[in-house]
Amino acid sequence: MNTPRRLALGRLAAASAALLLGMSAQAPALAQAWPAKPVRIVVPFAPGGSTDVVARMLAQKLTTTWGQTVVVENRAGAGGNVGADVVAKAPADGYTLLMASGSITINPHLYKNMPFDTRKDLAPITNVASGPMLVVVPENSPVKTLKELIAAGKARPGALNFGSAGVGSQVHLASENFADAAGIDVSHVPYRGEALAFTDLISGQTQFMVGNFAAASALLGNGRLRALAVTGKQRQPQLPDVPTAIEAGLPGFENYGWFGLLAPAGTPADVIAKVHRDTVNALAETETKARMYVQGMTPIGSKPADFAKQMDAELVRWATVVKNRKLAPQ
Repeated sequence: MNTPRRLALGRLAAASAALLLGMSAQAPALAQAWPAKPVRIVVPFAPGGSTDVVARMLAQKLTTTWGQTVVVENRAGAGGNVGADVVAKAPADGYTLLMASGSITINPHLYKNMPFDTRKDLAPITNVASGPMLVVVPENSPVKTLKELIAAGKARPGALNFGSAGVGSQVHLASENFADAAGIDVSHVPYRGEALAFTDLISGQTQFMVGNFAAASALLGNGRLRALAVTGKQRQPQLPDVPTAIEAGLPGFENYGWFGLLAPAGTPADVIAKVHRDTVNALAETETKARMYVQGMTPIGSKPADFAKQMDAELVRWATVVKNRKLAPQ
């Protein structure tokens, strides 16, 4: 082969090798570049509730980690369906995430025409935090104990009203779950957010509520709310004088609230992995743990596959509660 031809082939081989090397180096570089712009976390409830609190806590940490602003956007309505639908239909690029609560596994049983499929249209990332809930009444209520609340419900079926963050919210089903365990008939008054429900409870428009620990505990005393029981296995160290529901006369009753991060289905696996890893790192920080503790929550940081299994189990669990309570789909 003559020298010019040999040189040409050599140059071509070198160029091809360089191209392949560049392509192989580009993939991780692209993954590392995410996020290249602000990220939004959609909270499907009004500001001030526990879901909102957890989302803002995490957004602050991730903003520092990513060097990009993480914005919390409240899109309330339909027990969390409105905000979840925004995320389910968003581009699957990781720039729109959902901070969901238990409503994401409840609503499929309570709404006839779901605008999205919980398990097909959303990709689980991690259960961020979980904690027990509080059974509360207005502080000026004549009801002083959980047994008295149950007795009042049995004496006047349907007369006790409870508020929630909306039909299908975990606050709604927690109260239905409590009523089912207590064997009482109660009436549901839905609101567009947990904070709004607490406002009317304090004023006496409703009579009781099983609310998320963080939001409810912040309203105890000063003429606002009285806690009758905590729905966990053990008393909460933040409220050592408040008995568990089991201690207060409702054997076997437990109910936990949770808050998890999801993305649109089809979001690249490397982006899911990065969001998961950085969220877990944020939850491991001493400051985050301390803030969670004050809110009555435990940081979780489960793997995406484990979070998916949890959601599947809860879809089954809430189907049973909805059936037992004879709740009509909306």
